[in-house]
Amino acid sequence: MLLVHPGGPFWKNRDDGAWSIPKGEIEAGEAPEDVARREFKEELGMEPPDSESRPLGSVRQAGGKTVHAWAARGDYDVTTIDGSMTFEMEWPPRSGRKAAFPEVDRAGWFDLKTARRKLNEAQRAFIDRIEGAAGELV
Repeated sequence: MLLVHPGGPFWKNRDDGAWSIPKGEIEAGEAPEDVARREFKEELGMEPPDSESRPLGSVRQAGGKTVHAWAARGDYDVTTIDGSMTFEMEWPPRSGRKAAFPEVDRAGWFDLKTARRKLNEAQRAFIDRIEGAAGELV
C-alpha cells in the first residue's frame, strides 16, 4: 500500500499513526475521484495510476474530515518524491517568521500489516476493505 507522510515540524518525529493516503479538499462541483487523482499528483509529483480504480468508500477522521479512497494498481519509485506542494506557517512558533514546508515529506510502500500501524487510525478501515476485496484487486 502506498502511503505518504505529512511534512512540517509537527509531524517530523511522528511515524506510527501519522501516515495517510494522498488526499485533499473537495471543492464545489468536483468529483471525489478526480480530487483523489489530482492530490496524488500534487503530493507525489507523479501521475496517478492509469489503471482501473476500485472505490473503498469513505471514513470520517477524528478532526471531522471525511476521506474518500480508491485502490488502483501501480508501480512507483517513491524513494524520492518530486514536486509536493508546500504550505506556509509561522516557524518557530511566536517568532513572526514564516517558513515553507512540503505537504508530504516522504512516501513509502508498505505491506498491509505495516500500513495498518503507520496509517492514521480512521484510515485503517481502508485496509479492512482492501483485505475483504483482495481477490478482486490483485
